[in-house]
Amino acid sequence: MSVAEKRVRLATGKVVSNKMDKTITVLIERREKHPVYGKYMTRSSKIHAHDESNQCGVGDTVTVAESRPLSKTKTWKLLEVVVSAS
Repeated sequence: MSVAEKRVRLATGKVVSNKMDKTITVLIERREKHPVYGKYMTRSSKIHAHDESNQCGVGDTVTVAESRPLSKTKTWKLLEVVVSAS
């Protein structure tokens, strides 16, 4: 595997905030099985992603890709808007 063929982590989630300039907050939910009881639980993470053109609105479903650190908390970039809320 060469340097140019680096694997990129992708995530799909829902935009919960777009109040910052060129930044969106994305809620990513996943289902995990409890190690002892076997019950499936919903776990979530909030990440900040770079939105260069401020195109996302609250409620949009988006795909983001991991990137180099862009700020203290922002290490993801917007790839595409899968479903627009409005």
